[in-house]
Amino acid sequence: MQNVYTVAQVNSYIKNMFTQDFMLQSIRVKGEVSNCKYHSSGHIYFTLKDVKGTISCVMFSSSRSGLTFRLSEGQQVVVSGSVDVYERDGKYQLYARQIQLDGAGALYERYEQLKRELEERGMFASEYKQPIPKYIKTLGVVTAATGAAVRDIINIATRRNPYVQIILYPAIVQGEDAVPSIINGIHAMEHFHVDTIIVGRGGGSIEDLWAFNEEAVAQAIFDCPIPIISAVGHETDTTIADYVADLRAPTPSAAAELAVYDIEQLQNKLSEYNYTMQHMCKRVIQRCRKEAEQYGVRMRYLSPLNTIRMKRTQALSLEEHLQNAVEKQLQSKKHQLALYIEQMKGLSPLDKLSQGYSYVSDAFGRTLSTIEQVELGDAVTIYIKDGQLDAQITKKRKESWEN
Repeated sequence: MQNVYTVAQVNSYIKNMFTQDFMLQSIRVKGEVSNCKYHSSGHIYFTLKDVKGTISCVMFSSSRSGLTFRLSEGQQVVVSGSVDVYERDGKYQLYARQIQLDGAGALYERYEQLKRELEERGMFASEYKQPIPKYIKTLGVVTAATGAAVRDIINIATRRNPYVQIILYPAIVQGEDAVPSIINGIHAMEHFHVDTIIVGRGGGSIEDLWAFNEEAVAQAIFDCPIPIISAVGHETDTTIADYVADLRAPTPSAAAELAVYDIEQLQNKLSEYNYTMQHMCKRVIQRCRKEAEQYGVRMRYLSPLNTIRMKRTQALSLEEHLQNAVEKQLQSKKHQLALYIEQMKGLSPLDKLSQGYSYVSDAFGRTLSTIEQVELGDAVTIYIKDGQLDAQITKKRKESWEN
């Protein structure tokens, strides 16, 4: 009876056959990338295809350190790895350990090597980057005389500021003569003493842009005393020149915008500054005028004439206060005197005489207050309200009057 095997046994047997095949354990496969997916785990799943077939591929996250570019749809690549069976699904697939761009792979490796070398030499360091002048008078452009790049630069620069002079060096930007041509263009702009230089070209393949990945061009850009804006290819293209230049622009059009300040924007700013300055000047004048008025008031207050006037006013006020005080004192004294007069009236002999009283004095003018002071027959004078009477003592009689 024929043997019956399980699915797992069959898959395991096939996997063992793949494992024992030396060629499948170290193989390089060329094809076009499709259905590329970056998994959250870090693995990359994709399909490699050509006109006659497809093969499933996977690159585990542990192998991604050797991948120097981002894998995407439509790329022609060479995948190095092994072909093995995934037992659970019974499918074979290519397990990638290394992926290189086909055709451009060697150039790309050369690019990465030169990039590392120049970076180690400090040519990409920010401290060597020169600032791009904000307001320029002359703009040097090193690019092909024909093509979209130079037209875009001229159109945008002229639109932003028609007063900027543009000096074009018609460089060769592709092929064997491109490197010396670009270097000569940079040196020519140094001779013209332009304010800023744009070095670049339109988009293309890595082979088309390779002149801007050469060490000689990078050294010329690094040594140039004039700020250089690199504008090579499209936004996704990055060359060695971009890293060495003082500023990288994603496109030639963007380079023109970065190099040439928009004069309309400048005029609007100047108008705003003019309005702000006038407004601030008015405020300063108003403040100074107010301060001057305050100083005038203080000067009038502190002037000798005003001081004399104030002292005179104070003297008049003191004189008035003195008069009031004297009058008040006089009134007080008058009132006090009236009181004394009234008191004296009560003690005055004349006042007593007017009330019917009288007093008697002897012949010598001495007031008699007791009968002991006179004798019978003595002459006396009696004083009354309206005169005096002369009399003689004819009789004495002692009496005791009650108080």
